[in-house]
Amino acid sequence: MEHGQKVELAHRTKPALRASLFGGFQLFAPDGIAIAITNRRARAILAMLCLAPDETLDRNYLSKLLWPGRFEAQARASLRQCLLDIGKLFQSMDCDLVEISRASVGLKAFAVRTDLGEVESALASEDYAAASELLISIGAKPLLDQINFDEAFDDWLRLRRHETEQRLQVGVATALSALKKSDNLADHARLLNAWSLRSPDSNPISNRKQGKVRIAVLPFKSIAEPDDQSFFADGIVDELITTFGQVPQLLVAGRTSSFQFKNTDKNPSDIASALNVSYLLEGSVQRKGEQVRIDVGLIDAETGFESWSYSYDGTLDDIFAARADVAQAVTNGLSEALNLQEHQPKTRTLTTNREAYGLYLQGRALTIRAIGDGVLPAAIELLEKALALDPEFAECWTALAEAEINVTVFSPCLDRLERCEKAAGYANKALKLSPQQAHARIVLAFYAWTQNDIVGALDLAFEAYLLEPNNPDVLNRVGSFLLYCGRCRDALPYIEASIDQDPVNGRSYAILCGVHLNLGNIDVAIDAGQRMVDLGFPSLWLAAATAIAGDNERAVETYQLTKKLMNTVIYPPAGSAPMDPEAMDAYWLMAAKGLWSGEGQDRKNYCMVLEMLHATLHDSCDSTIVLPAIWMGEAQMVFKTLGKQITTANFFAFMSLWTNAEPINQVRLHPDFMDFAQRIGMVAAWEKYG
Repeated sequence: MEHGQKVELAHRTKPALRASLFGGFQLFAPDGIAIAITNRRARAILAMLCLAPDETLDRNYLSKLLWPGRFEAQARASLRQCLLDIGKLFQSMDCDLVEISRASVGLKAFAVRTDLGEVESALASEDYAAASELLISIGAKPLLDQINFDEAFDDWLRLRRHETEQRLQVGVATALSALKKSDNLADHARLLNAWSLRSPDSNPISNRKQGKVRIAVLPFKSIAEPDDQSFFADGIVDELITTFGQVPQLLVAGRTSSFQFKNTDKNPSDIASALNVSYLLEGSVQRKGEQVRIDVGLIDAETGFESWSYSYDGTLDDIFAARADVAQAVTNGLSEALNLQEHQPKTRTLTTNREAYGLYLQGRALTIRAIGDGVLPAAIELLEKALALDPEFAECWTALAEAEINVTVFSPCLDRLERCEKAAGYANKALKLSPQQAHARIVLAFYAWTQNDIVGALDLAFEAYLLEPNNPDVLNRVGSFLLYCGRCRDALPYIEASIDQDPVNGRSYAILCGVHLNLGNIDVAIDAGQRMVDLGFPSLWLAAATAIAGDNERAVETYQLTKKLMNTVIYPPAGSAPMDPEAMDAYWLMAAKGLWSGEGQDRKNYCMVLEMLHATLHDSCDSTIVLPAIWMGEAQMVFKTLGKQITTANFFAFMSLWTNAEPINQVRLHPDFMDFAQRIGMVAAWEKYG
């Protein structure tokens, strides 16, 4: 049933009860009198049901969530008794409210109306006056306030609050845009003032930098024998970046940008300027036999002087066992030096096996590097060896999942879908061992895209963001996924926050270029595209922005520059051999002219090549077909590639679907576009996220 039909039917069927979800949960009888629910778990169950009245709750999940720590049979028995109590309560009121089966619990259709449902219904039906009044009535009250159990329930509630606020924000933004377009300034101001009570500006993306000290942890120097101990130094840096990232008053530069300055001869002031930080944390790990010394120093970027230092001496086994303690000691000393409040971070469970840890660090370093002949197979081999030594090593399972995903993206493999499914299996193993793994959720989000489950991908990305809101990689993925769905304005703050924290990551500028192209900010898109190229990334989107700006000749030249990265950053399609230099020059010239010269014959020639590639390549949905098809507005080619199979190697092309320029918009304006969007799960994503 479509959302509009549900809303219409809901208006025709008057619910017997009303629930207040904002603030303390309350359930009201038809006469308006509050119903006393003394059993706090019964209260929680009813609140959960009212929050999502169209969904059922799994009984096994409920018993574990609300009766943690009890034996499974005890928890199920407690739930059974609680449900009996709920049934008796409403039976005494002659009210048929809850449907209970052996497997699940749900509400009768349209049995309860809620303040949240009323707001969303008013926004959907364009009753903006009612929406404003309802928003004023709920004000800044938290959703389901004062319902507390243990950490698992808190995590569940935190995620539901985030999803709800996201939906409301999208609904209000859509309404404000419609009111502005219709010049209804009075209702626009009223709705904007009502929404301001929920403080949309308090979004952590918009205010995340306020009052924070900006710091970068640079790669430590490793003074040791030529073995894997250099990776041990990198492990300490990773531990510090993770620990600092949990300190509310610190904004930590991303690992990708920090590690750009490994073994650099640049002075601290230049590095700090490039990373946009006020402080640098430098260090070294010196090993003589089994004895190890760690030296750490805090550099003030303005003066270039060391303002604080720390040293730790011990055996390799001592430091391996105490690495989390070392990170905490450095964090405490840093907090004192910078006048910050001390903060106790969550401890990570890595491994107690030193050899497995060394293999993990080496494998993860290669996984992050990704590009290069044999790099990723070597990474996978190292990570598999580590897991053979310690199968309970959760973060190693996540790293192995990421390595498999990188193979599908950065190499011309013939088994993308199989590897992606394998990566999802590894990510699930990681989450089973350690449910707080943000990156494991990102891997599962990639897999969800390949299954046309775009809603699931967005849900997983936002879960990752809730777990690690200051992780620039997570910010980048949330922003990317929103962009791929056409939510360009929603994507922008996440991408900008990612770049602010990780300013030497070329991929982020490619996404930023795409966002601004779609928003019509062509000059800004060109600047972002040029920065992307300066950082060594392909010039594809810079060429697109240049052509849209009207300089076709320069766009052709810019697009051809990508051939320099062929077989280094860009690989030939799966199953095809590398081109010789002469053939490569001819292909890229023909492609560049077909896309950006503006000449009809050039376009026709390239379209014929795309048809040939589609018929002959091992992967008929390869990005070398999909992306040009979007840019040339070849709708049917887009529908029979992306519409047939989304892969981790082609779904980035979605970012270009939303550019409002000829001929790109011919795909979006095609009569079959909505059928295509429905088939791949995009419509479902719009229904949930706007």
